[in-house]
Amino acid sequence: MANKTYLELQGLASEAIEGQLKDILADLHRMKYDHASKGLENPTEIKALKKKIAQFRTEIRSREIKEMTPEQLKKRSRIRLRRK
Repeated sequence: MANKTYLELQGLASEAIEGQLKDILADLHRMKYDHASKGLENPTEIKALKKKIAQFRTEIRSREIKEMTPEQLKKRSRIRLRRK
């Protein structure tokens, strides 16, 4: 079952996703600094931002895989098999 964030990401352009990811990463670094220096009121916000970053990166990677040629996919499969 797809959640709201996933469905919203599906509708965005790749450039928009990358731009939002940069903003979120900047927010995460700022929050980490603030938490180390003075503490945050709600430190679980860091965990939520990390989850959002993972969702954005997953969507970017899935789009990269969809754009791969059959030769690239075949090579990727062999690499994945060697890891196991």
